[in-house]
Amino acid sequence: MNIELKENEKIEDLQCNGLKIIQNKKWFCFGMDAVLLTNYCNVKNNSKIVDLGTGTGIIPILLSGKRNYSKAYGVEIQTEVAEMAKRSVELNNLQEKIEILNIDLNEATNHLEPHYFDAVISNPPYKLSNSGIINPTDQKAISRHEIKCSLEDVIRTAATLLKQYGNFYMIHRPERLADIICLLRQYKLEPKQIRFIHSKVGDKPKMIMIRASKHGKPELKFDNPLYIYGDDGKYTDDVYKIYGME
Repeated sequence: MNIELKENEKIEDLQCNGLKIIQNKKWFCFGMDAVLLTNYCNVKNNSKIVDLGTGTGIIPILLSGKRNYSKAYGVEIQTEVAEMAKRSVELNNLQEKIEILNIDLNEATNHLEPHYFDAVISNPPYKLSNSGIINPTDQKAISRHEIKCSLEDVIRTAATLLKQYGNFYMIHRPERLADIICLLRQYKLEPKQIRFIHSKVGDKPKMIMIRASKHGKPELKFDNPLYIYGDDGKYTDDVYKIYGME
């Protein structure tokens, strides 16, 4: 398909079943966290899913090459970013499988049926909006800071969209773990599984991935830590497997 590229845009090969994505080098490009979270999502066949704060659309697009879900909705508040994500969906001929919604996630239930979805996924902004000087119209700032939505907004919306025992998957910073656990339980999402991500053995965790189940029973399991680099400075076998480079 012939897709028009705009200024500063490029097409990147995702190295997964021929999938590609459009990126704007001046905006916030997807990173390893999105790839790790996508791999962490154990989405079952024919599932209906929502990605809150989808950005470039990387998670539903990449997930389409790894899981046989039936329909995904990517929610993105930034008009230019959502438009670019829509073109990436068209680039991969995934229009029947993925729909990008240019809406505020706080208004998601005005467009999506509550208590209906099997999985909700989010790679949300990690930083509080009061941390540093921020340009509230800058795409990078909106992607990194809680300007347009808070952690509570993400968790509350996920809880409203999920059906009974549906799963919520999120990647975040370990320093926010206490807030995450408290908010999940406040909105009846029971933390069930967590994985700490470290740069290398001996380092403090840099990220966490967590799965919570709507109205699930209390039982939190800890996955083995994920180390990105080995002593030789190269990616670990776990990372190579996630990237399909075994």
